[in-house]
Amino acid sequence: MKNLKTNIIEFIPQNNIGNYCIEKVIPITLLVLSIVVLSCNDFVEVDPPEKFLISETVFDDPATVESTLANIYYKMREQGLVSGRYGLSSIMGIYSDELDYYLFNTEYQEFYAHSVMSSNQLVTGWWSHAYNIIYASNDIISGVKNSNALREEEQNLFLGQALFIRAFMHSLLVNLYGDIPYIATTNYIENNMVARIPENVVYDNIIYDLVQAVSLLEGTQPTGERVIPSQATAKALLSRMYLYTKQYELAEQIASELISSFSLEQDITKVFLKDSSETLWQFKPNGITDMNTYEANEFVIQAVPGQTYALSSQLVDEFELNDLRLYHWVGSKSSEDGLTTLMFPYKYKAIFSETNALEYSILFRLTEQYLIRSESRANLGDTSGSLEDLNIIRKRAGLEDVTIISQGDLIEAILHERQVELFTEFGQRWFDLKRLEMADNILSPIKQNWKSTDVLLPIPESELELNSNLRPQNQGY
Repeated sequence: MKNLKTNIIEFIPQNNIGNYCIEKVIPITLLVLSIVVLSCNDFVEVDPPEKFLISETVFDDPATVESTLANIYYKMREQGLVSGRYGLSSIMGIYSDELDYYLFNTEYQEFYAHSVMSSNQLVTGWWSHAYNIIYASNDIISGVKNSNALREEEQNLFLGQALFIRAFMHSLLVNLYGDIPYIATTNYIENNMVARIPENVVYDNIIYDLVQAVSLLEGTQPTGERVIPSQATAKALLSRMYLYTKQYELAEQIASELISSFSLEQDITKVFLKDSSETLWQFKPNGITDMNTYEANEFVIQAVPGQTYALSSQLVDEFELNDLRLYHWVGSKSSEDGLTTLMFPYKYKAIFSETNALEYSILFRLTEQYLIRSESRANLGDTSGSLEDLNIIRKRAGLEDVTIISQGDLIEAILHERQVELFTEFGQRWFDLKRLEMADNILSPIKQNWKSTDVLLPIPESELELNSNLRPQNQGY
């Protein structure tokens, strides 16, 4: 059994996976809310309630550990950052240049108009929900490591999943809020005094967790309905994190491993079906009241007026005329008088009224890995390799090959491809604008209230009031 550390470590990354040195423990803490009920309420200081910790007997039975993990995935699907209901796909879509918003919810209007307040309940709810998911994953890590009843392969499987969850949630939080706490403990006393750590250290810890998860999940593959994270899922996030931290050789290496192991879905009309060949991880609808995805229910316009979202003209104009994605992944709806026609995301087509589950919400798919490898190769000077990956994606979309020599033009073409391929998929567009420092240039001409400090969301005011160690507030709030 591998000895995994649960303290936070500051790393000096080396040029190969899993080779880290110079460890320094960073004290971290967090205001904890019970994992029994995950809501959008502020964190509150509490004594550890009886229901707070999962009984140790849970970790003696693999079936109950599996159920505990399944409950985490359920909570991720229903609420928070990666929910199709009020998650990144829609909210950061209206925050960036992907979506227009038509209703009057104050919290949403603040995002759309770039007037977000530190009291915004979406800001607070995302933070609260993510850290509760992280707390739950830490509880599993602690319980599984201390279990004497589980077999080694069972321990590895459960630890790998929990470490992936912890890394995934932190990867989203750091992109939204900047410097954040990296939580790797269930000690509620420490957690009441949590402090933020620099973004680069957060990324180091995310990568460390993912390297461990990849090792522990060795041999696991996306099987069946692909609703359980596998080694491939951990690799997919790891390659993304290497890209984000400009470790291009490592990003290329991990993306190549995935590309060589899985098949791209060649039929563009099948990419978002539940049995798509390129899916690495997806959420299954509950199958009782909601047979299909929240994304379809949120985005597919049933009537004009009456719409909540529509694709922005800026995004629609980015599609080339012969792009099959424009015809198959973008829908349109006109008003009865024919005077208004709106375009909407149509990747997921089956709304709740459908009687059969046709689509699941896809969190990671192979296409992103081609784009990660293409961008990494471009930055490494491998123009031909970068173009090859880029043109594989373009060919599926029915487009001609790109022939570019300039590195700058090639990277611009890759970013364009990411925009029209990954639109309304869990904030990918926003994260690209942020990581490449393009938000000012892209958003200031189209967002009246845009400020350079809007590249980060505010730390929830309620958290700052409860814990001064989270200060200072992000600039601009």
